Amino acid sequence: MATRYQQHEAMIEKIDKTMNYLKDELNTLRAGKANPAILDRVMVEYYGTPTPLKAVANISVPDPRQLLISPFDPSSIPDVEKAINIANIGINPSNDGKVIRLVIPQPTEERRKELTKSAKKMGEEAKVAVRNMRRDINDELKKMQKASEITEDDLKGALDEAQKIVDESIKKIDSIVGEKEKEIMEV
Repeated sequence: MATRYQQHEAMIEKIDKTMNYLKDELNTLRAGKANPAILDRVMVEYYGTPTPLKAVANISVPDPRQLLISPFDPSSIPDVEKAINIANIGINPSNDGKVIRLVIPQPTEERRKELTKSAKKMGEEAKVAVRNMRRDINDELKKMQKASEITEDDLKGALDEAQKIVDESIKKIDSIVGEKEKEIMEV
């Protein structure tokens, strides 16, 4: 069975993955600035195979309110446009035969509030995941103590350490979500 130190390390590793996932999810929220990450989930039907947009086109940001998509194969432009529309990111693509432009509209006050709610929800989901990790490690530590693998003092110390890790993680999640909310609410 793993030592309490190894369990804390495993917990920290899982929390880091949760944080990275949260950051990736928050990047998909359209905050009024051109961010290529909003296209990360767009899958293009390319020669009969669903392919990530990044794999079939170059995505650039020529100005703060515009994304420029340059497909490697110009004949795939209709497929890329279709994929963007299917992805329902709320932006209509326009093409000139060589490239596709996505003009990012300025979100309304109402839309900004919806986006901040979404960001908060994503943050809450990350916090729940972190708390579930704490519960799992606490259960494991209590089993170890019952099996006399660790002393009661070791159990208390390990539980306190797990709580400290969770508290720090929740502060980081709040900070990440707070930054995104600030970005969303900027006019």
